[in-house]
Amino acid sequence: MTCTPKAASSAILQRGDRFLLVLRRNPPSADMYAFPGGRAEPGETPAETALREFEEETGIKARGPRLVATYDLKTHSADGTVVSHFFLSVFQVEADDETVAIAADDAADLGWFSVEEIRRLPAPQSVLECAERLASGSE
Repeated sequence: MTCTPKAASSAILQRGDRFLLVLRRNPPSADMYAFPGGRAEPGETPAETALREFEEETGIKARGPRLVATYDLKTHSADGTVVSHFFLSVFQVEADDETVAIAADDAADLGWFSVEEIRRLPAPQSVLECAERLASGSE
């Protein structure tokens, strides 16, 4: 069975040396911390998906999406069969400093984390890579 890649996007909001992460409630990254994001809806651009998912999961209306990375993410079953396949576009976004994030939609919780803290969290490698790159200023 072939697993056709699905479009997905996530959004990175950084304040100082901290990044906003949500604790995922649903697969494929259930119980892991990740940037707010999710699957594209028909007709959406990757940037539109990132902004919509960010608002759905955090309650924050972000703006100014800027593409920082893309990932071809596959999840395999024990026998090596691809069970999920996403083409992920990761954007850095801006939001007003006074806006407060609230966990919503499929986010079980959320928080602001430094790169050091992210290294100790259950988080996808792509999240750590993006946070390290943005924290070091080498985008």
